[in-house]
Amino acid sequence: MSRLEDLEAFIHIAETGSLTKAARHLNRSLQAVSRSLAALEEDVGVQLVHRTTRHCSLSEAGEAFFRRVKPAMEEIGEARLEVADRRAAPSGILRVGAPVLFGPDFLVPIIAQYMRAYPQMEVDLQLTDTFVDLSAAGLDLVVRIADLPDSGLQGRRLGALRRVVFGAPSYFEQYGRPAHPSDLRQHACIVRTLDQRSGQWAFEIDGKRRSVGVRGPFRTNTMAAIYSAVSAGLGIGYSPLWQIRHLLDAGQVEVILEAFESKPVPIHVLWQEHRLPPAKVRAFIDYLAAGLKLDRF
Repeated sequence: MSRLEDLEAFIHIAETGSLTKAARHLNRSLQAVSRSLAALEEDVGVQLVHRTTRHCSLSEAGEAFFRRVKPAMEEIGEARLEVADRRAAPSGILRVGAPVLFGPDFLVPIIAQYMRAYPQMEVDLQLTDTFVDLSAAGLDLVVRIADLPDSGLQGRRLGALRRVVFGAPSYFEQYGRPAHPSDLRQHACIVRTLDQRSGQWAFEIDGKRRSVGVRGPFRTNTMAAIYSAVSAGLGIGYSPLWQIRHLLDAGQVEVILEAFESKPVPIHVLWQEHRLPPAKVRAFIDYLAAGLKLDRF
C-alpha cells in the first residue's frame, strides 16, 4: 500500500508541474520526492507522471488518479487538524455578530462565561441589525433571528422566539381588548415606519398565515420609541417577546391575541462554510446552545 508521503508528493508534483517545486513545498529533498513518485507508480502499476528535464505532466492515468486521490488526501489532512485542534484549548480573537438589542442581555453573559473558561481568548462583539457578510466583516460567527434563506453558511438552530401583540392596561381599560386580529383595524396601532411591510402584522388564523393591516395616529422608526408609546397608553404594539419581557415583568404591558400568534421566529448561530470550524468557534457554539434560555421568550 502506498504511503501517505508518496501520495502527498504526487499531489504536489501534479499541482506544481515540477519535482523541484514539490520538494520545496514539502521541505523534502529532490531525491526523496523522486523516490516517492517511483514507489507510487510501482505500487499502482502504471506511469502517472511524464518527466522531462524541465517539466512534469500527468499521464491520462495520472489525471484520473489525481482527481480521486486529492479529495481523499484533503479529508485526511482535515482529520489530522481536527485531532490536533481538539487537543488545543481555544485561543486568539473570536469575532461575533448579533442583533443590537439581543447582544447585551443574551450574549454578553454567555461571552463572560466563555472568557472565564478560556482566559486566553479575546472576544470582539459587533452589534448590528443588518445581515452582514461574515467574510467581508471579518466575523467568525453571527447570531441571527429570522427565517433564513439558503446562505451558503453552516448553522445550528438554537431555538425560536415569539412575536406578540401587546398593550398597556390603561389603553385596554379605555378602549377595550381586541378578541381577534381583525379587531385591530378599529384600534390605534403603533407602526414602525422602517419595516419592509410597515403596518402589516402576521398572524395564524384558521391554520394559515395571514397578514392584518393596521394603522394609528402615532408611528415611529424605532422599537424603543414603540415600547415607550405603548407603555404610555398611546396604542397597541407588535414585537418580539424577548424585547418586551422587562415591561411584562413590571406589569407595564400585557400580551393579547396569543391564540393567533404567528409561528415563532427561529434563532440560529451561523459560521463560515468550512468542514471543520476552529476550536474557538466550536467551543462558543456549545456555550450558546447550553446557555441560551429561550423558554420564556
